[in-house]
Amino acid sequence: MSEPSADLLTPVVDDDGAPFWEYAARGELRVQSCADCGELRFPPRPCCPYCHSFSCDWRLMNGKGVLWSYVVPHPPLLPAYAAQAPYNAVIVELADAPRIRLVGNVVASADAALDSVDRGRLRIGAKVQVTFGRLPDGTTVPRWLLERP
Repeated sequence: MSEPSADLLTPVVDDDGAPFWEYAARGELRVQSCADCGELRFPPRPCCPYCHSFSCDWRLMNGKGVLWSYVVPHPPLLPAYAAQAPYNAVIVELADAPRIRLVGNVVASADAALDSVDRGRLRIGAKVQVTFGRLPDGTTVPRWLLERP
């Protein structure tokens, strides 16, 4: 397995999404929710699309989900990812918030390389559990572990 490159993409943190990344750094998967109507929303934004309130909370999720979709880029889309190819890019639907889907990677452990899981083990509907890995710049990002290794 390959070592991660310092040139990998890192999240762009804006005012609305900053709490998501702060919670991730603490090992918590939280999703923005409306403080008035309770609806969850992702990606984070200033106004609730359901009731138009500007009040929000951050609800703790259980970290479980299912693979909703995935792709294995051939060749890698960016040169910094070439050393880890082939790797997966996944969309995970959260078990306790089925309308919420997060993008990430299935890995063998929190800080494992993106190519650490054989792509033949990936299946739509596979159960996953969140883990948190650190990028070379120190940013903590959600990643996903297969529940049945």
